[in-house]
Amino acid sequence: MLANFLIGLREGLEAALVVGILIAYVVKTDQRQLMRPIWLGVGAAVALSLLLGATLTFGTKTLTFEAQEAIGGALSIVAVGFVTWMVFWMAKNARDLKGHLQSSVDRASSTGVWAVAAMAFIAVAREGLETALFLWTAIRATGGGFMPLTGAALGLAVAIVLGRLIYSGALRLNLSTFFLWTGAALVVIAAGVLAYGVHDLQEAGILPGLHTLAFDVSHIIPPTSWYGVILKGTINFSPATTVLEAVVWVCYIVPVMWLFLRTARPSKPKTTPTTPSTDQLATATTNTK
Repeated sequence: MLANFLIGLREGLEAALVVGILIAYVVKTDQRQLMRPIWLGVGAAVALSLLLGATLTFGTKTLTFEAQEAIGGALSIVAVGFVTWMVFWMAKNARDLKGHLQSSVDRASSTGVWAVAAMAFIAVAREGLETALFLWTAIRATGGGFMPLTGAALGLAVAIVLGRLIYSGALRLNLSTFFLWTGAALVVIAAGVLAYGVHDLQEAGILPGLHTLAFDVSHIIPPTSWYGVILKGTINFSPATTVLEAVVWVCYIVPVMWLFLRTARPSKPKTTPTTPSTDQLATATTNTK
């Protein structure tokens, strides 16, 4: 539940910031006629994300066990790729997110209102599709059920509230610190999802070594125990892990975590101010009223 809450919170807040910046900019520049196309684009992106989640959830139930495992394993690897790209993109570009979105609005508005709707759709759909795919793989890895969905829904709800508070100026959030810690946590979660995806492909017979275990601590950490459930739900820890799963986990988390922390590390302040920092995003919308 905690891992899915974090995914919903992180991705939801990113989408909320994007929408907040877009709305604040069109209000500030007195282009209120663009509000409707922006909300149409946002609504279409949300609908597409929900459709993807429903398709993944119900569309694979009629397949054979091997086919389900093959699809689940492949999509887990794809989801890890998307999330890894997203984490690094935000770490690198968050400081200029506001300027990037504003210039996109200017270019789109010069083309027409439907171009603005398309721009808003693309900006939010990127977050929504990543969220739907990664949540599906993460929930599947933890065995499904009610609690993972509850965690994801709570994370999205908190993200919406935080986004609204930031937009209204009632909350100042250190976004640099937020994205640093949640990004590092997502790297750990992604490593577990990647290992689970490899296990799925082993069960489907695509990859070898299903019965070649690196370790088996099931007698110490029973999968059904409360601490076993917590480890499974947070970092996707499996008490019986194959050699290939362990190798893939290590080969992913060590270089990716090192590169992420190096990329996301705050740079030394310069004497000449440049682009707005991520911390300024929290107050960027307060000047629009």
